[in-house]
Amino acid sequence: MDNKSTLLVLTLIIGTMGAFVVVNGISNFSGFIEYMGFRGARTGTALSWALALLTVALYCYSAASIADVRNHMFRLDGLKAVAIVAAVCAGIVEEVVFRKWVMDYLESQGFSILSQLAASALSFGVFHLLWGLRNHRAGVNAALSTALLGLALAIVYWLGDRSLAPCIVAHFCVTALIQPGMLIAAQNDRLGYWRARNY
Repeated sequence: MDNKSTLLVLTLIIGTMGAFVVVNGISNFSGFIEYMGFRGARTGTALSWALALLTVALYCYSAASIADVRNHMFRLDGLKAVAIVAAVCAGIVEEVVFRKWVMDYLESQGFSILSQLAASALSFGVFHLLWGLRNHRAGVNAALSTALLGLALAIVYWLGDRSLAPCIVAHFCVTALIQPGMLIAAQNDRLGYWRARNY
């Protein structure tokens, strides 16, 4: 199978989101590490870490119902290596934007935690409609499933005293495990609504 399209998408993720990570890491490495919650007073709670691991297990178990995801989940090859780098970039940037920026801004404006959770989940899901540029079923599937993932990660963020660390680790694990299988399934039109497409 030709995986050039999948490699291109992963390279674009690394190029765009990786720039954010590199610039922040170079300008103030220790501050950026602390901002993400990997050092300092807010590294998350035991409950948030446990919920993050549960989220990874449940989401990946669900995604494994798609044959391409299952076949590539633990395959170690060049494509998976690129997917792991992309997962680092996406895990950091998307959690900063959809958890920290969205939820902390709404909190500063006096919005309830329910509003913060909903906004984080919905914005995360809408962002992933990008998967529908080539295949609308893939876009709907991605929006619905990532809205649920976004809600789970927003709860992790809230229960973790607003530490991004457990969210970033969970996001990284999910992305590293299900890509590139999910991208391959989308590009080959094998994603239906919420599950693999039946022929």
